[in-house]
Amino acid sequence: MKIIIKTKNLELSPSLESYINEKIGSFEKFIKTLQKEEEGKTLSEIFVEVEKETRHHRHGEVFVAKAQIMLPGKSLVAEAKGEDLFLAIVEVKDELQQEIKKYKLKKIDLGREGGRKAKDQLKSEI
Repeated sequence: MKIIIKTKNLELSPSLESYINEKIGSFEKFIKTLQKEEEGKTLSEIFVEVEKETRHHRHGEVFVAKAQIMLPGKSLVAEAKGEDLFLAIVEVKDELQQEIKKYKLKKIDLGREGGRKAKDQLKSEI
């Protein structure tokens, strides 16, 4: 899994980079299980963008964290804003985790639905 980090109006320090890799890198186990179903794709990429908004009508520093994961058939996106960059990254991680769980459940339900349809067809033929 490859994590691509982009910053805007902010310098990417080694501590920030390691924090993002630690938090967002935890999705590797989820993505590996989803990709076992799809053949041909072995490398996944997660795009993470952190920025410091500079709007003069706001007081204090406002940070934005965005993350995007490309999965088979869908792109999952999460965004969070806050006064603390590290808390915004944690919020993005939590939101992405919920999105991945929804995606995984939908894939499981589609398989079950196909099984139900086949079973109903067999019953109607008998």
